[in-house]
Amino acid sequence: MKQTPEFDKIQQQMKKGVITLDGFLGDDTRNLVDIIASDSMTVNRLNTTCKAIADRMEYFKNLGLTGLGEFISVDDTFDVKVDSVRGLLPSPFGGKGMYGKINTTVVNKKTGRSVVYTDLHIHFIADHCFFEGKGSPFRLEPEDLVTVLEVGEGEQ
Repeated sequence: MKQTPEFDKIQQQMKKGVITLDGFLGDDTRNLVDIIASDSMTVNRLNTTCKAIADRMEYFKNLGLTGLGEFISVDDTFDVKVDSVRGLLPSPFGGKGMYGKINTTVVNKKTGRSVVYTDLHIHFIADHCFFEGKGSPFRLEPEDLVTVLEVGEGEQ
Protein backbone atom coordinates (compact mmCIF):
# COMPACT_ATOMS: atom_id res chain seq x y z
CA MET A 1 0.00 0.00 0.00
CA LYS A 2 1.26 3.45 -0.86
CA GLN A 3 1.37 6.36 1.57
CA THR A 4 -1.21 8.85 0.30
CA PRO A 5 -1.47 12.58 1.09
CA GLU A 6 -4.37 11.67 3.42
CA PHE A 7 -2.10 9.29 5.36
CA ASP A 8 0.57 12.01 5.45
CA LYS A 9 -1.94 14.30 7.20
CA ILE A 10 -2.95 11.57 9.63
CA GLN A 11 0.69 10.83 10.38
CA GLN A 12 1.30 14.53 11.11
CA GLN A 13 -1.56 14.41 13.64
CA MET A 14 0.17 11.46 15.34
CA LYS A 15 3.39 13.31 16.09
CA LYS A 16 4.42 14.29 19.61
CA GLY A 17 2.56 17.27 20.99
CA VAL A 18 -0.20 17.43 18.38
CA ILE A 19 -3.03 15.39 19.97
CA THR A 20 -1.10 13.97 22.92
CA LEU A 21 2.16 14.87 24.60
CA ASP A 22 3.85 11.62 23.56
CA GLY A 23 2.10 11.19 20.23
CA PHE A 24 1.37 7.79 18.74
CA LEU A 25 4.49 7.03 16.70
CA GLY A 26 7.30 6.82 19.26
CA ASP A 27 10.64 6.81 17.49
CA ASP A 28 9.27 4.87 14.52
CA THR A 29 10.35 6.65 11.33
CA ARG A 30 8.42 4.43 8.91
CA ASN A 31 5.44 5.71 6.94
CA LEU A 32 2.13 5.08 8.64
CA VAL A 33 1.02 2.61 5.97
CA ASP A 34 4.22 0.61 6.53
CA ILE A 35 3.64 0.49 10.30
CA ILE A 36 0.09 -0.76 9.70
CA ALA A 37 1.21 -3.28 7.04
CA SER A 38 3.88 -4.72 9.33
CA ASP A 39 1.48 -5.17 12.23
CA SER A 40 -1.17 -6.60 9.90
CA MET A 41 1.32 -9.25 8.76
CA THR A 42 2.07 -10.09 12.40
CA VAL A 43 -1.63 -10.45 13.15
CA ASN A 44 -2.05 -12.73 10.12
CA ARG A 45 0.93 -14.82 11.26
CA LEU A 46 -0.81 -15.20 14.64
CA ASN A 47 -3.78 -16.67 12.75
CA THR A 48 -6.25 -14.03 13.90
CA THR A 49 -7.56 -10.64 12.81
CA CYS A 50 -7.44 -7.09 14.10
CA LYS A 51 -11.22 -7.28 14.49
CA ALA A 52 -10.95 -10.39 16.68
CA ILE A 53 -8.35 -8.66 18.86
CA ALA A 54 -10.45 -5.49 19.18
CA ASP A 55 -13.60 -7.50 19.91
CA ARG A 56 -11.80 -9.30 22.74
CA MET A 57 -10.54 -5.95 24.10
CA GLU A 58 -14.09 -4.58 23.99
CA TYR A 59 -15.40 -7.73 25.70
CA PHE A 60 -13.08 -7.25 28.68
CA LYS A 61 -13.73 -3.52 28.86
CA ASN A 62 -17.48 -4.04 29.00
CA LEU A 63 -17.18 -6.67 31.73
CA GLY A 64 -14.69 -4.54 33.65
CA LEU A 65 -17.07 -1.58 33.72
CA THR A 66 -19.26 -3.52 36.14
CA GLY A 67 -16.42 -3.44 38.71
CA LEU A 68 -16.66 0.33 39.20
CA GLY A 69 -12.88 0.82 39.22
CA GLU A 70 -12.07 -2.37 41.15
CA PHE A 71 -10.67 -5.63 39.77
CA ILE A 72 -13.27 -8.28 38.98
CA SER A 73 -12.68 -11.91 38.07
CA VAL A 74 -13.71 -13.09 34.63
CA ASP A 75 -13.92 -16.78 33.72
CA ASP A 76 -11.58 -17.69 36.64
CA THR A 77 -8.69 -16.84 34.32
CA PHE A 78 -8.67 -13.05 34.18
CA ASP A 79 -8.79 -10.09 36.51
CA VAL A 80 -10.13 -6.95 34.84
CA LYS A 81 -10.28 -3.34 36.01
CA VAL A 82 -11.57 -0.29 34.17
CA ASP A 83 -10.54 3.20 35.27
CA SER A 84 -11.77 6.43 33.80
CA VAL A 85 -9.78 9.63 33.60
CA ARG A 86 -11.52 12.88 32.78
CA GLY A 87 -11.24 14.05 29.22
CA LEU A 88 -11.66 13.00 25.64
CA LEU A 89 -9.28 12.42 22.76
CA PRO A 90 -9.95 12.66 19.03
CA SER A 91 -8.67 9.99 16.69
CA PRO A 92 -6.00 11.20 14.28
CA PHE A 93 -7.79 9.02 11.71
CA GLY A 94 -11.01 10.99 12.18
CA GLY A 95 -14.05 8.84 12.72
CA LYS A 96 -16.94 8.83 15.13
CA GLY A 97 -15.66 11.67 17.24
CA MET A 98 -14.06 11.72 20.65
CA TYR A 99 -12.86 8.77 22.73
CA GLY A 100 -13.00 8.72 26.51
CA LYS A 101 -9.82 8.30 28.49
CA ILE A 102 -10.84 4.91 29.79
CA ASN A 103 -8.05 2.51 30.77
CA THR A 104 -8.73 -1.22 30.85
CA THR A 105 -6.28 -3.49 32.65
CA VAL A 106 -6.50 -7.23 31.99
CA VAL A 107 -4.41 -9.68 34.01
CA ASN A 108 -4.18 -13.25 32.77
CA LYS A 109 -3.87 -15.24 36.01
CA LYS A 110 -2.53 -18.33 34.20
CA THR A 111 0.45 -16.48 32.75
CA GLY A 112 0.81 -13.62 35.23
CA ARG A 113 1.02 -11.21 32.31
CA SER A 114 -1.14 -8.13 31.83
CA VAL A 115 -2.02 -5.47 29.27
CA VAL A 116 -3.44 -1.98 29.65
CA TYR A 117 -5.34 -0.31 26.82
CA THR A 118 -7.72 2.54 26.12
CA ASP A 119 -10.87 3.07 24.09
CA LEU A 120 -8.70 4.82 21.50
CA HIS A 121 -6.58 1.66 21.21
CA ILE A 122 -9.70 -0.39 20.54
CA HIS A 123 -10.66 2.04 17.76
CA PHE A 124 -7.12 2.06 16.32
CA ILE A 125 -6.99 -1.74 16.14
CA ALA A 126 -10.60 -2.41 15.10
CA ASP A 127 -10.80 0.23 12.38
CA HIS A 128 -7.19 0.66 11.24
CA CYS A 129 -5.09 -2.30 12.50
CA PHE A 130 -2.84 0.30 14.15
CA PHE A 131 -1.06 -0.65 17.39
CA GLU A 132 1.03 2.58 17.55
CA GLY A 133 4.58 3.03 16.35
CA LYS A 134 7.66 1.26 17.71
CA GLY A 135 9.01 3.11 20.72
CA SER A 136 5.66 4.70 21.58
CA PRO A 137 5.15 4.47 25.36
CA PHE A 138 1.60 3.19 24.76
CA ARG A 139 2.29 0.81 21.87
CA LEU A 140 0.51 -2.52 22.16
CA GLU A 141 2.30 -5.50 20.67
CA PRO A 142 -0.08 -7.77 18.75
CA GLU A 143 1.60 -10.88 20.20
CA ASP A 144 1.04 -9.62 23.76
CA LEU A 145 -2.63 -8.89 23.16
CA VAL A 146 -3.27 -12.27 21.53
CA THR A 147 -1.47 -14.14 24.33
CA VAL A 148 -2.72 -12.23 27.37
CA LEU A 149 -6.30 -11.84 26.18
CA GLU A 150 -6.36 -15.36 24.70
CA VAL A 151 -7.68 -14.12 21.38
CA GLY A 152 -9.01 -16.91 19.21
CA GLU A 153 -8.81 -17.25 15.48
CA GLY A 154 -10.50 -14.48 13.53
CA GLU A 155 -12.43 -14.71 10.32
CA GLN A 156 -9.93 -13.95 7.57
